[in-house]
Amino acid sequence: MSESNVFIMDHPLIQHKIGFIRRKETGTKEFRNMISEIAMLICYEASRHLELVDVDIETPICKTTVKELAGPKLCVVPILRAGLGMVEGILNLLPAAKVGHIGLYRDPETLKPVEYFCKLPQDCEEREVFVVDPMLATGGSASAAITMLKKRGCKHISFLCVLATQEGIDRLTHDHPDISIFIGIKDKQLNEKGYIVPGLGDAGDRIFGTL
Repeated sequence: MSESNVFIMDHPLIQHKIGFIRRKETGTKEFRNMISEIAMLICYEASRHLELVDVDIETPICKTTVKELAGPKLCVVPILRAGLGMVEGILNLLPAAKVGHIGLYRDPETLKPVEYFCKLPQDCEEREVFVVDPMLATGGSASAAITMLKKRGCKHISFLCVLATQEGIDRLTHDHPDISIFIGIKDKQLNEKGYIVPGLGDAGDRIFGTL
């Protein structure tokens, strides 16, 4: 197993903002806004490899050649529901990207992720896909979501998250060694309830105020 495609952010702004949302006193509005900002900063790094082409334009002064994105087209796919909190920040950076949605729940007997919703753009298989979820804990849901995308023909996939554990990283790199993983920060461990430690609690509850 290789972690050559795992990128853990070291930008001071990302670290500062993650420190802010860890605080239990951070309110819903602040938490939601900060998750969006962190997602945008992580996406900035995740999009660094995008290719450019030369385009001839005319400025108010003269004709010149500028750089524009060459493609491929992009798609953002949040894992419901917490992943929704990362979409706005990414679209602020990449407004032409399309958005799909994947819903999963954990079967109480098998503890395996079960699909309950999947809606993707018709041309999703032709796009580079950013799968987003604030937390990469055990890696089960992320791995299942990426498997679903691959079954639907998607070939160019990256996973973006705010927090991750080594267990989740190991699961994702084992199941999908061909994808890139972009992580805001790696935390120490999972506790007996499956929460990331020190973590920030349940990201979905804190984003939507359903504590």
